[in-house]
Amino acid sequence: MSASDVAHKGSLWRTVRAVCWSFFGVRKKSGYQDDLAKLNPLHIIAVAFVAVALFVTGLILLVRWVAAT
Repeated sequence: MSASDVAHKGSLWRTVRAVCWSFFGVRKKSGYQDDLAKLNPLHIIAVAFVAVALFVTGLILLVRWVAAT
């Protein structure tokens, strides 16, 4: 693996974008295939767990705020 392969392997931002697209549910097949080739599955799982935790926390805070008013 050359240095250019490592640089193009996948970044945190690219992983976050892929997880966000999966939450939204709309993705081109070419983008999906590109993500499969360049992103580490363990990184995707870790970012997805963080995103789910933030989403659930946001919902809980929203419900408490609405219930308090």
